[in-house]
Amino acid sequence: MLLVESTDKIYPNGTRALERVSMEVHEGEIVALVGGSGCGKSTLLRLAAGLDQPTRGRIQLDGETITAPHPLVGMIFQEPRLLPWLTVVQNVGFGIAGRPKVERERLVAETLERVGLKDYAHCWPRELSGGQAQRVAIARALAPRPKVLLLDEPFSALDAFTRASLHEHLIDLWTAFRPTLVLVTHDVEEAAFLADRVLVMQPRPGRIAASIDVQLARPRDRYGNEVEALKRRILSALDMSLRVRSMGEELAPAAAI
Repeated sequence: MLLVESTDKIYPNGTRALERVSMEVHEGEIVALVGGSGCGKSTLLRLAAGLDQPTRGRIQLDGETITAPHPLVGMIFQEPRLLPWLTVVQNVGFGIAGRPKVERERLVAETLERVGLKDYAHCWPRELSGGQAQRVAIARALAPRPKVLLLDEPFSALDAFTRASLHEHLIDLWTAFRPTLVLVTHDVEEAAFLADRVLVMQPRPGRIAASIDVQLARPRDRYGNEVEALKRRILSALDMSLRVRSMGEELAPAAAI
């Protein structure tokens, strides 16, 4: 379980990015963090990845406090960040270079097969489309078989068709490997289509304003009535968090909706 306990983040210039953030993400769960710009979503992900340290509070994975990048925690960014001097297969295997050759080759081949890029194994990053490059980034993050995968708006720069296709790939990979996923997104449809739970964040300073349990079976129809109803619930919670913030009022740490 990924546990965030009463976590604050204050930057040296005095900016309060997060205040009293607490959440539990259970093994195999998909949690989406949504909220306006500046509400601390990416900051929270960086803390969970061990790329930065909280000012107060702690973040734990299965009882172990995360103070630095952890081998069981992977992260995918907005841009693929592939190494241009390595082929696709070399990029995917980069994070498991220390493992035995046979194991490394098996993990890389299996992951490339899962993301539909087996035939692109020996291509260079410059030869890939944006969607293909992001699939390589997903494969690279999943090759070490992390327990937790953190995704910081990984589909935001892609067109709608490619984004929808990658949603399907991500669910297929999650079904196969069952990592815990924490997804930062501005896209309400993306949150409704992918998540088991949606956490709505309130800005300045960032707090969790609402928790929405998603009890929809998979596969989901992204244009169906159930997903549309869920999108309205998320938008309503976002609207409430912004209106309450603008009035200077106080929200409960995580109001269930």
